[in-house]
Amino acid sequence: MTDYDLSQTALRLEAMITAANGARRIELQPQLSQVLERMARDGHHVPARLRSLNAVLLDEAIEQRFDNLPV
Repeated sequence: MTDYDLSQTALRLEAMITAANGARRIELQPQLSQVLERMARDGHHVPARLRSLNAVLLDEAIEQRFDNLPV
């Protein structure tokens, strides 16, 4: 992927995640994480808002796991 393709993919995922409900947001997190990792690995700037969104999604995924644990 080119720089432009990675950026466009990240922006598309951001829009999809913003519009999605909780479960779908968590499903999209691995894709976002992969794109951000590739951007960073290739030496591209990763916007803070995308890093923050990824962190929020990771928190949501962890919280969902604990919500589903039997007590």
